[in-house]
Amino acid sequence: MPSEHVDVLSQVLKLIRLRGDHVFHGELGSSTEVTFPPGPATFLHLRTGELSVSQRNGASVMLRSGDFVLLPHADGHTIRSEPSRKPHQRFEAGVDFTPSKDAQTFKWATDEGVAGSFLAGSFYFDGAPLRSLLTGLPGLIHLTCDKVSEPAWLASISHFLDVESRSAGPGSALMISRLIDLLVIRTLRMWVSRQGDRVGWLSGLSDERVGRALNAMHLEPNRAWTVSSLAETAMMSRSMFSDRFTAVVGLPPLRYLTRWRLTLAADLLRVGTLKVTEVAHSAGYGSEAAFSRAFKEEFGYPPRDAHRIAHTGAFVARSSELL
Repeated sequence: MPSEHVDVLSQVLKLIRLRGDHVFHGELGSSTEVTFPPGPATFLHLRTGELSVSQRNGASVMLRSGDFVLLPHADGHTIRSEPSRKPHQRFEAGVDFTPSKDAQTFKWATDEGVAGSFLAGSFYFDGAPLRSLLTGLPGLIHLTCDKVSEPAWLASISHFLDVESRSAGPGSALMISRLIDLLVIRTLRMWVSRQGDRVGWLSGLSDERVGRALNAMHLEPNRAWTVSSLAETAMMSRSMFSDRFTAVVGLPPLRYLTRWRLTLAADLLRVGTLKVTEVAHSAGYGSEAAFSRAFKEEFGYPPRDAHRIAHTGAFVARSSELL
């Protein structure tokens, strides 16, 4: 078993190039609804009151003061006060997500008072082909955080985001971006530790034995792994390991390894400094032809086009989950 511990979540987020972007303040009036169109991924930390948040065509969750919600898929959402009542007013959120040194404040309210106030913001997963690594995340991650259970990190990061956004100074844009990065990473880490029977590599991280195998594959992706050697790393029999890994991760062990190797190869090709033959060799393929076939099957385009596609934003995920 490799002696060096690998933080798989950090590795994946590094490849996806998480980038915090923007923060704003909002107030929602009683019996009011605000719809946010598809755009960047977003988060919302409810400071006071009670509001409901729902994905586009998705179920709603009720937020109470202190609660936090992450919406990683950027497909739009709606915020409502008093969801059991028909709203008296509806708004289209006109939030400008262009980075700015000046904090935006929005008050979507009626004469009936304010139902809730919140801090919200946006972030991006850069690196187009690698976004598929997070397709297994739910569209909405809800952390229930009342005054007793609110984690110290959430209160601290939210506080500093508030301070930086209200009193912009030299370096504020960078501070805000880094704080949002921390907020998203800590949320994902807490979500991993709390989830139950979800399937995906993130779930595998919370399974001690499967997690050992995942760490080993990420530490030495080009090693000649077999199911037997991975089972030994996980301290399980071959058959029990294979069944457990597949059940938890959603892919057989060697299929997961192949997809991870191709994901690393896609990142190298995106940079454009290596030839396809060199990347094929680094990914463990004996020939460029075999590598090209596997790469095209995974991403829907040949490796020679990876650099151009990544830099024109033309990527559309055809193969889905590494999760």
